[in-house]
Amino acid sequence: MAYKAPVRDLSFVLHDVLEVERYANHFADADLSRDLIDQIIEEGGKFAEEVIAPINRQGDQEGCHIEGDVVTTPKGWKEAYHQMVEAGWTSLAFGTEYGGQGLPSIVSMAVGQFTAAASAAFSMYPGLTAGAYHGIEASASDELKQTYLPKMATGEWTGTMNLTEPQCGTDLGMVRTKAVPNGDGSYSITGQKIWISAGEHDFADNIIHTVLARVEGAVPGIKGLSLFVVPKFLVNADGTPGERNGVACAGLEHKMGIHGNATCVMAYENAKGWLIGEEGRGMNNMFVVMNEARLGTGLQGLAIGDAAYQTAVEFANDRLQGRALTGAKNPDGPADPIMVHPDVRRMLLESKAFVEGGRAFILWTALQADLQKSSDEATATKAKDYMGLITPVLKAYLTDKGFHVASLAMQVHGGSGYTEHFPASQYLRDARITMIYEGTNGIQALDLVGRKLPSNGGRAIMSWFADIDAFVAENGDDEAIKPFVDGLADTKKKLQDGTMWLMQNGMANPDNAAAASTDYLHIFGLTALAYMWAQMAKSAQAKIAAGDTDPYYVTKLQTGQYFVERILPDAAAHLTKLKTGAEVLMQMPAEAF
Repeated sequence: MAYKAPVRDLSFVLHDVLEVERYANHFADADLSRDLIDQIIEEGGKFAEEVIAPINRQGDQEGCHIEGDVVTTPKGWKEAYHQMVEAGWTSLAFGTEYGGQGLPSIVSMAVGQFTAAASAAFSMYPGLTAGAYHGIEASASDELKQTYLPKMATGEWTGTMNLTEPQCGTDLGMVRTKAVPNGDGSYSITGQKIWISAGEHDFADNIIHTVLARVEGAVPGIKGLSLFVVPKFLVNADGTPGERNGVACAGLEHKMGIHGNATCVMAYENAKGWLIGEEGRGMNNMFVVMNEARLGTGLQGLAIGDAAYQTAVEFANDRLQGRALTGAKNPDGPADPIMVHPDVRRMLLESKAFVEGGRAFILWTALQADLQKSSDEATATKAKDYMGLITPVLKAYLTDKGFHVASLAMQVHGGSGYTEHFPASQYLRDARITMIYEGTNGIQALDLVGRKLPSNGGRAIMSWFADIDAFVAENGDDEAIKPFVDGLADTKKKLQDGTMWLMQNGMANPDNAAAASTDYLHIFGLTALAYMWAQMAKSAQAKIAAGDTDPYYVTKLQTGQYFVERILPDAAAHLTKLKTGAEVLMQMPAEAF
């Protein structure tokens, strides 16, 4: 079952829906043309199909191996990574001043969907490097940037983020890793980090760790944390890797999925590190890395769902089982393909509607990531507001639904999906972690209602509502897309209702906000996808009205119709549950469980 990059669908969203070329004056590369974008995504799709996808199953079966502190990745993985570096795919969105290609995030996230779908575990190596790169770029000194970023931009060196410790995951105020000043501007880092993805491997000459630690004597809790860059090998004056630093992999985790990615226990013993930014600003600086990773995780959840959906479609067309209730559709065969059965189509349409809506949501968000760097202050401020508001929604909603799609794909496969002869099992196992790492989805929901909604007096959510209202007002009289516009308006109203309930009840009892948070996030996710589907319906209908006979546009409208009629009604149930508050959750004593 070969992965096929959805180049056609991305091209439609980029050009016909988002009309990305009209934002070119906001991008660093103002010469970005439609032809160049199409060439990049077409070639990126081919690379994912021909180089990355073929090694995915090998990676799942073989996994990574450790001898001493040396980690070996699965057969063929190192070679594929080197091909990726040589072809320039790791450097798309990095700054030209450090040897990157300086392309917008929307282009790199388009290609990133292909990479993550072809092999989620493989995509994590360059993905984590990007997070570390942006953390150093945002806060480190010029000297540190010049030392590390050029080789991270090319992919010659990779990067990681080191937060979690055995005694703390979400509660990072409990971090014990210690940093002692050496008197020469460097620090000695000592401690243990766990669950460090890509912490050790054989891809690169050096691995640049970004490490959260507490400077000796710093105050307890979050405010006492600082962020450090700690290379696997110290860097010589000429920029080459030198002496081995005091950091090593002490073991590999045995996991449910993503077997091809090395998930490491990292031991730091007087490792030499350098401060990124200021002492005591570690969490502020780490959030740059974490937000990058959260967007990447949302993309990964969607991409795994896409790959799983593709295999389910292929299986449904090939598998002969039973007869259609309306009469045989394959009379010359022993049975009809299971694609004829309404319940199979329900699962496939639910998957397709989510994947295509989520794909547009990711690209829309990537556009905001680019616009927040605009020289136009109003444009940049609005985009920054949206990035803060949307990041927890994108991470949690897309990973939750990505796993659901992978589960539906296994169900379509039936018993075959539960065996390792088919890829459904790997997709389900790989997708499950996306709901947990980079902040569990419950934490994302708390972040949304507790921090992001009230930020700047609720400016971001008010702007979001205003944009949707403007779209509804502009398109409400268009009969051809009326169900999409009405569905969007109704779901936005439910989101607004939920927002008001949180404002009225969350202040009086914080548990109310926490109890409502997951349902609120799901209403938000449904509203976001409704907004994307309304825009896609408008663009598809315009093509049809102009005489374009490509069946792609009719299929797009039919998929969107399923979303509006069979998925969007879930918002009402979420709103009803949201308004029940915390009492039903908190009244039972712990011992009664």
